[in-house]
Amino acid sequence: MAVGLKELLIMASSVLSPFVHWAQTETGISLRVELRNVKTPEVDVTENQLEFTASGIGAKGENIYHFVLDFYKPVLTEAAQYRITDREVEFSIKKETAAWWPRIVAGEKKPAWLKVDFDKLITEDDEDEEDKEENFANSLSDVLNELEDHKKNRKKVEDFRKIYLLLYNTFQFVSFLCILILMTIRYSKEGPFSMDGTYEAVGKTMKFCQILQLMEVVHPLLRFTKGSILMPLIQITGRLIILFVMIDAEPRMQTKPVVFYLFLVYSLIEVVRYPYYMLKIYDINISFITWLRYTIWIPLYPLGFVCEGVIILRNIPYFEETGKFSVNLPNPWNFSFSFPTVMRVYLLIGFFPMLFYMMTHMYRQRVKIIGPKSWKTKKE
Repeated sequence: MAVGLKELLIMASSVLSPFVHWAQTETGISLRVELRNVKTPEVDVTENQLEFTASGIGAKGENIYHFVLDFYKPVLTEAAQYRITDREVEFSIKKETAAWWPRIVAGEKKPAWLKVDFDKLITEDDEDEEDKEENFANSLSDVLNELEDHKKNRKKVEDFRKIYLLLYNTFQFVSFLCILILMTIRYSKEGPFSMDGTYEAVGKTMKFCQILQLMEVVHPLLRFTKGSILMPLIQITGRLIILFVMIDAEPRMQTKPVVFYLFLVYSLIEVVRYPYYMLKIYDINISFITWLRYTIWIPLYPLGFVCEGVIILRNIPYFEETGKFSVNLPNPWNFSFSFPTVMRVYLLIGFFPMLFYMMTHMYRQRVKIIGPKSWKTKKE
């Protein structure tokens, strides 16, 4: 026995509804179903309801689409007509009693897939002016309802954005604070001897936090935050290279004191930055936090760059010895690549321009947010 489209819908885990546009006159209603390549739809029109099922290409691609429309008032079943075009399915249905309907559906709540047909609203030339005004008023009411629904949806999205950003920034703040506290406790107990075990103690947490910071490149793309992706992309990529390529890949570097100082700089920057972002989500401004956010980078950014430069410089002989990340001849590709040479080139050519770019960017942000303020002289 052949299985119909309705039976397929019953067996399916979810039902897809196409977009349906409606308009009305005093005597009838028209519907446009946004569905392409419809072949043999299953249509059931009663005096109070229209049920439509068809296979076609809609908003969710090629699928089986289905909807049920409960009319506001009875219609003439025998006068219902529809035609299939390449782009849509058009319905023309007569009202049982000539009158303007305040809405097309029986219930107060309009389905999300039901839209106003503005084309029919604009080109309705066969009604007198009074009917046009009434038609426009009814359609305008529907438009206002749609706008209200849109505002509610936007509010839900905005609430989700704020909650997500608050959780993300809180987690990062707590994580970097734990790193900072643990390093401080170890140093207070063991002094400089604690530096050798810094990477072993907090390295995994630091790597996880830095990987998670890749979301800060995604946030502007999703419009969760303002600003470009270039600055966070450069900063996070640089940190990931230092952590995974320069430190994690070379065990001899993990015990160097410079790793302690680098992690200290990273943590101090972040335990100030993330509380500022947490307050900014809800437009709360605490002057001291704002000042600290756009001031602490002045000593810490150069220190961080120096630590990274020392790590790169100390790693050059290690990578020359191991040949890690380098490609030597002969090989099937007839290609050679010297990673230590890239490290030297960066230190000679790229280190200071990158530092200058980062410092200039932060200085512009500081001027934009907190000054410096210009002094005004008072004329006698």
